[in-house]
Amino acid sequence: MGSLVIHIAQSLALTYLRQTSNLRIIHPPNPLVKYDDLCSATLFYACVYKDRTSREVCPSRKRNQRKVREIRKLYMVMEEEIVIVGAGIAGLATAVALRRVGIKALVLERSDCLRASGAALTLGPNAWLALDALGVAHKLTPRYPVRQKSRMVNVATGEVQEVSLLINNKGGPITVHRKALLVSLAEELPSESIRFSSKPISIEAQAQEGPYTIGLEDGTVITTKVLIGCDGVHSFVAQKLGLAEPIYSGRMAVLGLAMFPEGHEVREDVLQLLDVGKRGGVVPLNDKEIYWFITFNAPKGEAIPEDPQEIQKQVVENYAKDFPPAYTEVVRHCDLSTLTMTPLRLRLPWDVIFGNISKGNMTVAGDAMHPMTPDLAQGGCSALEDAIVLGRHIGKSFIDNGKLVPAAVARAIEGYVKERRWRAALLITASFISGRAQAGGEGGWFMKMFRDSIFYRFLFRKFMGIADYDCGKLPLMDDQNKTH
Repeated sequence: MGSLVIHIAQSLALTYLRQTSNLRIIHPPNPLVKYDDLCSATLFYACVYKDRTSREVCPSRKRNQRKVREIRKLYMVMEEEIVIVGAGIAGLATAVALRRVGIKALVLERSDCLRASGAALTLGPNAWLALDALGVAHKLTPRYPVRQKSRMVNVATGEVQEVSLLINNKGGPITVHRKALLVSLAEELPSESIRFSSKPISIEAQAQEGPYTIGLEDGTVITTKVLIGCDGVHSFVAQKLGLAEPIYSGRMAVLGLAMFPEGHEVREDVLQLLDVGKRGGVVPLNDKEIYWFITFNAPKGEAIPEDPQEIQKQVVENYAKDFPPAYTEVVRHCDLSTLTMTPLRLRLPWDVIFGNISKGNMTVAGDAMHPMTPDLAQGGCSALEDAIVLGRHIGKSFIDNGKLVPAAVARAIEGYVKERRWRAALLITASFISGRAQAGGEGGWFMKMFRDSIFYRFLFRKFMGIADYDCGKLPLMDDQNKTH
């Protein structure tokens, strides 16, 4: 009787999977492993429906997770048209861009939820053009003011300079909560299109133009026609492409969100504090929240404390000890859950120009392609540009052919890479130069003079003009091709 129940449960699960999902069933499973108990059979059935049955049958969480991993590995290979690795800005924006041209994509995210590290980010006019093309700009612009000017204060001398942030009379940057941006993008996607707790541990190309087989840490196997890596500075996909590792810039950054439940008194659009080898800043997001940051020169390999309170203490007592009390007061009000300390890295421009940005139907976008220092606030902006350009090239191929044709998609990705290489290299170079100039440290009095008398007065706005860029629109499609 027991074997009959097991057989029925497995048969029901296999039938359900074949009829309602994009899973290719491997049946029969590996003959060396047998599920000969009711618990295993029920778990197999439960993992399809994602209900509580598995917990009721197998109360042990570890045993339950182990069984599900084994079942997935033995029975299921997911088949997708496009897989995007990473649910950060680049990954979500690329998924939205593809969806708007009628293409479904699966986003794999190793965390168990949307990552909001970074607290806030500043988006220039180029980013807002991209967000408008994605159809999400209207969700954010009413909530945040445009930044029109920045007040620069020399900590040593007290000298103050005001610099306009308006770019060629096209508006200035807007600083937003990073989580608000991620949520706005994620809302444009079906809930099942983002798969959390999904860390790739292997990628194999079955042919030059794919398909690609992705093995996940939990045992799941996914095949896809197109693979896009949006998995950050230490990208696994970039490693598979053979891209050179990013290098350390010689500086570190600490940033966070300060909370003032009773309100704060900071009224500047942007306030920046300049010291030898250091630069700090505060940007009020609203009446009760202030985004703050500090960058400073640091030797390679300097240890990063694990305790956020220790990082906060080091900022107050060490890195910003000469800054005005108003700045350290902001740091003391930091919500420690938003505090981040990280080494600033970049990919060398010539590695972007001459490196393997793509192979067949595998490519990268965002920080996975072009990590850069944050000194021109172009990291997130350029990721949004990538999404539009990649969506445009793949979307046009899809619309012209009525489906994803591997050879045509490979040509589309080549077009994307060709369009993005030099733009990305320019952004990396300009950001690095801007950061070094604003730090004004290692060159002694000359670099301080250059920063205060030349860079901010004559060059800064030219560097900011790099955000005066339109990455274009997404292709239009017929109603019959739209994704539902």
